[in-house]
Amino acid sequence: MYVAVKGGERAIENAHDWLAEERRGDPSVAELSVAQIREQMTLAVNRVMAEGSLYDADLAALAIKQSRGDLIEAIFLIRAYRTTLPRIGHSSPIETGDMRCDRRISATFKDAPGGQVLGPTFDYTHRLLDFKLAADGELPQAATAEAPDAATPHITAILNRDGLIQTEDTPDGEDTPPDLTREPLEFPANRPLRLQSLTRGDEGFVLSMAYSTQRGYGRNHAFVGELRVGQVAVEMDIPELGFAIDIGEITVTECETVNQFAGSKTEPPQFTRGYGLTFGHLERKAISMALVDRALRVEELGEDNVGAPAQDEEFVLSHCDNIQATGFLEHIKLPHYVDFQAELELVRKLRTEAMEAKAAREAAE
Repeated sequence: MYVAVKGGERAIENAHDWLAEERRGDPSVAELSVAQIREQMTLAVNRVMAEGSLYDADLAALAIKQSRGDLIEAIFLIRAYRTTLPRIGHSSPIETGDMRCDRRISATFKDAPGGQVLGPTFDYTHRLLDFKLAADGELPQAATAEAPDAATPHITAILNRDGLIQTEDTPDGEDTPPDLTREPLEFPANRPLRLQSLTRGDEGFVLSMAYSTQRGYGRNHAFVGELRVGQVAVEMDIPELGFAIDIGEITVTECETVNQFAGSKTEPPQFTRGYGLTFGHLERKAISMALVDRALRVEELGEDNVGAPAQDEEFVLSHCDNIQATGFLEHIKLPHYVDFQAELELVRKLRTEAMEAKAAREAAE
């Protein structure tokens, strides 16, 4: 056993050395810096920050470099590092109505108050490879307008004025939502806990669930009431001062969907909302999150649960976390010699018994 352990240690050290060599790649090619990843692979950095639950672009870029571009491994690194950090306080809820928007669009109102801002988007590109990038050519600079200093009101407020959309009141006793990073997920989960889980959830999984609702598995047609990307201030109450101060600024993506609602015994027919909010510029994730959030509200709104996967709270929330999923999946490639030998002996025993029984039947015939 001692020899096997020592041999295993040497093999693991060699594997680590080989990994470092593969990470570096061809030494004749300039090494990719953390700053380059942070500035030029921002969407990957944003995903790592969002699903890693830590807003730090430099650390996210470092994790991407260390993981050779494997974003789930990078998210794992960020989550692990996050657990080592002390918590010194809590910030106040961010005010997305005060967001300085780089991008703000609505699929429900063409002439929205505050205007529509296309911002940086792939939506109108032709999805053709740009070989100028391979040639390291300089691309033209966009003529961008400065973001307005005034607060940009939410578009759903237009529907609010006429009572056409359900209001989102905070239930008594729920001013401080539970913290998924400090408390285990339990079912049934309230909406704040579901939203936290979806924010940290794997983008691909949440996208698949959202897509399923659009294809009829949930009977829930949605409009994007508003999608906005921009910077918001983060404030923190300082007991010694007696008031809140700005401690920084973060970029977030927020999506509100508008969904039909037939009404109930207490509520007239009106629209309801799905909601998504993530760190960074992650439109696909925010929209997917909003669609799944609305699907998970089926019991709360008294709608018929047709048994669609996206309406099953325990199914969605138990399987959306890519770190848990990866850990459980990849553990099967680790040594399971004892378990397999036990099953091997069992199969051999069953085969022997089956062959003896067959021989006995043939002899009786």
